Amino acid sequence: MSEAGLQQAQDKMRAAGAAEVAITVFSHYYRLLEAGQQGTIREDEIEPVGDLPHLEHLDTDAEAMRAALAETVVIKLNGGLGTSMGVTGPKSALPVKDGLSFLDIIAKQILATRRQYGVPLPLVLMNSFRTKDESLAVLSKYDDLPVDGIPLDFQQNMEPKLLADDLTPAEWPADPELAWCPPGHGDLFTALVASGMLDTLRERGFRHAFISNADNLGATPDGRIAAWMAEHDVPFGMEVCRRTRSDRKGGHVAVRKADGRLILRDSAQVHPDDVDSFQNTKLHTTFNTNNLWIDLDRLAELMAGHDGVLGLPIIVNRKTVDPADPSSPKVIQLETGMGTAIETFDGSQAVVVDRSRFKPVKTTNDLLVLRSDVYDLDEAGDLTTTHQGDEPYVDLDGDFFKILADFEARFPAGPPSLVRADRLEVRGDVAFGKDVVVVGEVEVSAPEGERLEIADGTELRG
Repeated sequence: MSEAGLQQAQDKMRAAGAAEVAITVFSHYYRLLEAGQQGTIREDEIEPVGDLPHLEHLDTDAEAMRAALAETVVIKLNGGLGTSMGVTGPKSALPVKDGLSFLDIIAKQILATRRQYGVPLPLVLMNSFRTKDESLAVLSKYDDLPVDGIPLDFQQNMEPKLLADDLTPAEWPADPELAWCPPGHGDLFTALVASGMLDTLRERGFRHAFISNADNLGATPDGRIAAWMAEHDVPFGMEVCRRTRSDRKGGHVAVRKADGRLILRDSAQVHPDDVDSFQNTKLHTTFNTNNLWIDLDRLAELMAGHDGVLGLPIIVNRKTVDPADPSSPKVIQLETGMGTAIETFDGSQAVVVDRSRFKPVKTTNDLLVLRSDVYDLDEAGDLTTTHQGDEPYVDLDGDFFKILADFEARFPAGPPSLVRADRLEVRGDVAFGKDVVVVGEVEVSAPEGERLEIADGTELRG
């Protein structure tokens, strides 16, 4: 049955115009799934990492940074929609600070770094078919952003969702697009080859790529890391941060006992018996920011030597074909994570960076902090914090604030001041007036079934 399922999936991908390398990679993971692999990494197979180099201690000079950045391209993962916040377009097109979108700020960061170092520093987006047009329209405002001979984007691959009961391709006539899924951001490497982008970059003399998520505005191209990569011939570099309690569910780096290689263990790869050790932040002390640095020549060698299959660990994602309909058929999405490539490159390294390089926006909680006075945005597109100590913790009631339209309706005059806040928890239907100030630890609760209006100029203290 499963061999027939694989053939059906391959035929469906070819009919949709998928690249052969993408079909080869999908087939590899299909066979792993068929063989019963779940991608689990057990605690007794790994040990914690030891001391890692820190960004602040990298010994570099201005000319080394300029030379390294001259051979660097910036790739932003931009396939995501703002569906978790009720938005149908690309998340990166949402206004996040001073009326500017993620993409506007990224463009400012790139252009400022070019001016600072006198380097070409191309920006390339990995788009999905859902994000391509709107994202490129945003970037079209920046006439000096494109670099001759290098497209502004390439497209991630798509693969069929598989019915969980027989591993045949799912069909969903009510919305045929829902029968397809991206293969996780590990598809970056396949898509670079399939699109021809990898060859294009190397032919034009670019040796390294700095890769990060478009929703992480802290991920700017840092010349110190670029120079460190070049000087020490590092094929794959991962930026990691010190883990806190709030990061205990994030993927961490570790050392595999069998061969001494650095590996990444994500939450989807944790056995139920190992959850406690996985979340132990004193045992596994760093987490993956998904800011990666890659030697493009080494990547090309690996891809060519393995028919495009890097051999990243499989991630088996179980969902329903329509994520919004729990009664729709159960499906499996075969995925990989790009950070797991740390184990496939000989000589991979991890470098500890400050929290300022990790500012992802996954929820409206994150968005409120970013839009508030906790951060200032300078002319170069850099976010600087005005807050003393850790970023304030924000937890807004999902029933009233999860969807962006509902969130914005409850902050009609903009976010409250959070620069002196440590924690803000909101329960129920609460609307904030103009110039509201939060100080210390604050909990606000609306009476059940009623809206609580916080008056203009109110100071909320814990």
